[in-house]
Amino acid sequence: MILESAVLCVRPGQEEAFERDFAAASAFISGSEGYLSHELLRCIGTKGRYLLLARWTTVEAHTVGFRGSPQYLRWKNLLHPYYDPFPTVEHYETVLENRA
Repeated sequence: MILESAVLCVRPGQEEAFERDFAAASAFISGSEGYLSHELLRCIGTKGRYLLLARWTTVEAHTVGFRGSPQYLRWKNLLHPYYDPFPTVEHYETVLENRA
């Protein structure tokens, strides 16, 4: 499993519209091959900052599969205008997992 993380900084005053459009855009990502799940978290300490965590079977499922798809263009057109600055996306793999 690969974890994609992106800190999303949304333009001031656009948070409510962003959250609404993100919910709609979730349909674009969730149908992608290799997609496992995603979640959007709102920062408590910094208004307008969000954390996107998406789980994929492989890095390529995200970087080639989803980003090369028509669904990504719809995702991009709906969500990218909200970001300032544009987010940095990173991919992680599990080294150690400990659950209670």
